[in-house]
Amino acid sequence: MQKIILTGDRPTGRLHVGHYAGSLKERVELQNSGEYDKVFIMIADAQALTDNAEHPEKVRQNVLEVALDYLACGIDPEKSTIFIQSAVPQLTELTSYYMNLVTVSRVQRNPTVKTEIKMRNFEASIPVGFFTYPISQAADITAFRATAVPVGEDQLPMLEQCKEIVAKFNAVYGETLTEPEIILPGNKACLRLPGLDGKAKMSKSLGNCIYLADEEDVVKQKIMSMYTDPDHIRVQDPGKVEGNPVFIYLDAFSRPEHFAEFLPEYANLDELKAHYQRGGLGDVKVKKFLNSVMQAELAPIRERRKMWEARLDDVKMILKRGSETAREAAAATLHDVRAAMQINYFENWNI
Repeated sequence: MQKIILTGDRPTGRLHVGHYAGSLKERVELQNSGEYDKVFIMIADAQALTDNAEHPEKVRQNVLEVALDYLACGIDPEKSTIFIQSAVPQLTELTSYYMNLVTVSRVQRNPTVKTEIKMRNFEASIPVGFFTYPISQAADITAFRATAVPVGEDQLPMLEQCKEIVAKFNAVYGETLTEPEIILPGNKACLRLPGLDGKAKMSKSLGNCIYLADEEDVVKQKIMSMYTDPDHIRVQDPGKVEGNPVFIYLDAFSRPEHFAEFLPEYANLDELKAHYQRGGLGDVKVKKFLNSVMQAELAPIRERRKMWEARLDDVKMILKRGSETAREAAAATLHDVRAAMQINYFENWNI
């Protein structure tokens, strides 16, 4: 069996460092590992429309922004197929078949759906498309026979629901679909970065993000204004590192060489944390170090993005060709699904 990756993002805005730490960086490493036969990366515009139907311009404008972020992070169109979800109509047909295998109560129990509904204030009026997006996501994954899906921890319930759909389909119609496995970031700090304001999740809608496209001065301003330990008022006060966004970001991004280059008086992050916890280390110094770390991480991404921004026609062609490749792959799976369900009438009738 081929080893295949499927992953993607909703184009509702530019991607931020939470996306990068949670999945993008991992995707690039997996793409370059040589362990996978195919890598499909989807710009999920159809999924984004489930809660932006009245503002399609928001989705349309961000398709290229997300593509630029992918390319800037190191996604290589020679190694990965980048495509637009709505350009693959087979996904919609697969979704309609899978809907018959899932109950309303099961979707309602999905923790990710419950969280997203609450966050968007959809409790009283949930768009049907949004409510059923776990089923659509299962269609996305199975259409490309994905064996692995690198995502953030918050998507784990979606993958579990996809596995259930695969198991149900195969039980009813025979072994047809491939069951995927989730790939989480190896660094636990990357599973879910908090927002700059200390809130549980970095979110475009909350405006508490560092975007991958942010210029150097913007990144610095955001970092220097980050929420820290509210009880760490004076430099000499002991501080808390648990739940402190500045240290969570350092857990996610700092490496030993950063200390040697930017903060040589400390051998590693453990020493820095210990000093902060016993007192005598100010937030400003720690934030300045985090800024140096983040600038080192984001500088090459910014440079690649500017290069691709000057080649927008090439980016559009990458998306066009990638969508054509994705359609071919999804059509082959849909053919097998229809055959398993015995609704390939004209083929059976030899007409």
